[in-house]
Formats: sequence, C-alpha cells, structure tokens
Amino acid sequence: MKIIQTVEVKQILTEISKVKLIGSLQSNRDQLLKECDQLKFELKKMEKLKKFDPVKIKQYFTNEIDLRQEKVKQLEFQIEQIHMLPLGSEIKEKEVQSIIDINVGDNWDETTTARTIVIKEGIVKEIR
Repeated sequence: MKIIQTVEVKQILTEISKVKLIGSLQSNRDQLLKECDQLKFELKKMEKLKKFDPVKIKQYFTNEIDLRQEKVKQLEFQIEQIHMLPLGSEIKEKEVQSIIDINVGDNWDETTTARTIVIKEGIVKEIR
C-alpha cells in the first residue's frame, strides 16, 4: 500500500542563499508597498466618484491596506532575523509530499517518522 507523507525541506544558509532569500523577501515587501500605494490611489478615486457609500469604501480600502502593511511588518521581521542567523544554519524552506510504501510487517513508527531533505544552494546534501 502506498501512502502520502509530508517531507520538510530545509535549506543550509550560505552567503549566496542568504542574499537570494533577503532579495526575495525585499521584493515581496516592495510589491506589498506598491499595492498599498495603489489602494490609496483607488480609494481617493472612488471617493471622488461618490457612487458608493463613502464609509464602506473607506472601511474596505483601509482594511485591505492594513492587511498588506501587517504582511510588510512580518517580512521586515523575517529579513532582520535572517541577517542575524549565522551561516550554516538550517532554515525551513517548504514542505513537499512524498509517497511511501507500507507493507504488512513494517514498523509503523519507523516508516512514518518525519523525513527531512536538506539542500545547500539548490543541491540535495542529505535526506534524513
């Protein structure tokens, strides 16, 4: 019988991966800031049209802007944390699904223990 198991993928932090990771987070942060600016522009545009309830419009756009600003704060915190991490640290990158075979007589605990794939600069270094 085959079952699906979640496997954690960890990345070993190197100078190159640190720069890429920080760049990716900064790019995401910049995109969210652009979205906030766009939402502010759209809010002013909608307020001038006066077709809709101004209170509801303001509430909707304020909520959307607040959600993005909270995500920006989270990204900035992550960037700070990455700056503080020493090289060689393992960072959880993502989770993937794996198919494993289960047979009668297999030790359930050994077969289903959490698995981890460790990568360094895109190359699999270890499977635990």
